[in-house]
Amino acid sequence: MKVILVAAISADGKIAQSPNQRSLDWTSKEDTAFFVAKTKEAGVVVMGRRTFETIGKPLKGRRLIVLSETGGKGGLGGKGGEVEFRNQNPKDLVQDLASEGVTQLVIGGGSSVYSQFLQAGLVTDMYLTIEPILFGSGIPLAQGFDRIQMSLIEVTKLNEQSVLLHYRI
Repeated sequence: MKVILVAAISADGKIAQSPNQRSLDWTSKEDTAFFVAKTKEAGVVVMGRRTFETIGKPLKGRRLIVLSETGGKGGLGGKGGEVEFRNQNPKDLVQDLASEGVTQLVIGGGSSVYSQFLQAGLVTDMYLTIEPILFGSGIPLAQGFDRIQMSLIEVTKLNEQSVLLHYRI
């Protein structure tokens, strides 16, 4: 299965300056358009509860799985999207989705979820949008894993200021 990590980061490698900051507050509209297109292509998006709370709604046309320590397998729908809350480790989640016939999924944040999937060695591709901002401090993309070697597949200039890097792991 393709497990695709998608993130926008500041030039100093942060996904946010503070825990409740929405990426829409500082990322480009081109990055948002890429996120929508890539997640619709995959069909399944996995994110953490805090990231979901910053969005606050289902993602239209995509199955959204929210990882939460308090989640069960409950869910909610609305506005053309489906949301499932699960308390599951990444390896078991990927196995369950593969048994359902899912062939690719996007990991959409935040730092804890990115870290868990990288620690488990499940990420196959990474798309990083580098935005022209320095936070100085904030929330890192991920942490707590050993060195991971990646291969640069493609560099796309999204606009005059932002670039999208596609790596294969």
